[in-house]
Amino acid sequence: MGRWRPPAPRSSPYITSDGARALRAELQSLWREKRPEVVKALAAAAAEGDRSENAEYSYRKKQLGEIDRRVRYLSKRLDEVVIVETPGKEHDAVRFGAWVQLQQADGVERYYRIVGADETDARQGWISVDSPLARGLLGKEAGEQIQVQLPEGEQTFTVLAFAHLKRLGAPPSS
Repeated sequence: MGRWRPPAPRSSPYITSDGARALRAELQSLWREKRPEVVKALAAAAAEGDRSENAEYSYRKKQLGEIDRRVRYLSKRLDEVVIVETPGKEHDAVRFGAWVQLQQADGVERYYRIVGADETDARQGWISVDSPLARGLLGKEAGEQIQVQLPEGEQTFTVLAFAHLKRLGAPPSS
């Protein structure tokens, strides 16, 4: 059996305005601050002589490649993302960008925000719009139950509340 695997499905292009701003800031930081530092360190390491046995040179070259790879990704991604603005009024159903309060079947309450794939953050409770849980939540109203197939198995959740304009309840537990 070969090592080839089909490419992962492309993530949806949706992103919040804050997420797009963060991606732009990361791109600027990489291009204007980090990359020049690494190029300078790489040149200094190259000046030390034999590059084949120079660990600093090898490390800096690899680091520069990683920065360039991230810069290319961010440049392409920023060209294709669709910024979804926060609605001017509350909606009657869960939409992209919403904060959602859920109750699991065992009574445990969780707080999540549905965001773009590039801005997910488990510590903050931000989940990708492409995740099974987010797909199950979209279009649901308070009081509705959903069943979602997660890696641990099928789970049932009840939508307790949601908001598009402000954060709900307590911050997510770490």
